[in-house]
Amino acid sequence: MTTVSEDSALWLRRYHPTPDAPVRLVCFPHAGGSASFYHPVSAALTGDCDVAALQYPGRQDRRNEPNLTDLGALADRITPRLAPLFDRPVVFFGHSMGAILAFEVARRLAESAGHTPATLFASGRRAPSTHRAENVHRRDDDGIVAEMKKMSGTDAKLLGDEELLRMVLPALRADYTAIETYTPVRTTVDCPITALVGDADPKTTTEEADAWRAHTTGTFRLRIFQGGHFYLSPRGAEVIAEVREALRAAAREPSRG
Repeated sequence: MTTVSEDSALWLRRYHPTPDAPVRLVCFPHAGGSASFYHPVSAALTGDCDVAALQYPGRQDRRNEPNLTDLGALADRITPRLAPLFDRPVVFFGHSMGAILAFEVARRLAESAGHTPATLFASGRRAPSTHRAENVHRRDDDGIVAEMKKMSGTDAKLLGDEELLRMVLPALRADYTAIETYTPVRTTVDCPITALVGDADPKTTTEEADAWRAHTTGTFRLRIFQGGHFYLSPRGAEVIAEVREALRAAAREPSRG
């Protein structure tokens, strides 16, 4: 039988554990991404908060598990794993597919357990009510690799290593299937939302990012950074400063859970 601690370790990675921190940050990776994408974030915020990055099934140490191709099903699996974290204020940060997933998990936590994140950061993703007809998940392997190169979110060494690519492509195709078949919604969450976007992001215009304001009953902020879909890497210090400010504000207030 899997214990609660074992289950938590399966889904959440803490690279710099800070169990006594007054606030938590939960990070949701992008399509094809893994928890390790947020290792630099964890390192930068060590001491400020307890950083937990999600590890989805089908990648890295979970590569032998079936990939999930439905975003709602993935949100359903994640939600009960995060509920115990709300013994203190929690901030969500999701990039690209992870932004929509964070939103869906926030909705489910409010409905099932009455928990609400102190802030939800929606990075590099248009609002849940917007729609584009996309079919990357239907392309052949070369087509998916071309998309990875276009987005510049994958290590160049990986793109040149066929063995590693074969390991990553199933998870990437599953994630693209999940996000590209996501049904747009017009629902809201009660927590404040901060939308972050690169000014040259081919996946999200500033108008599509601004549309997140319709999905919260709380406050809304839009931050525009110089860069493309993965603006986070060159603008890391600015993004960390934005997140740190939200964490400090959350730590000053009682948990909304």
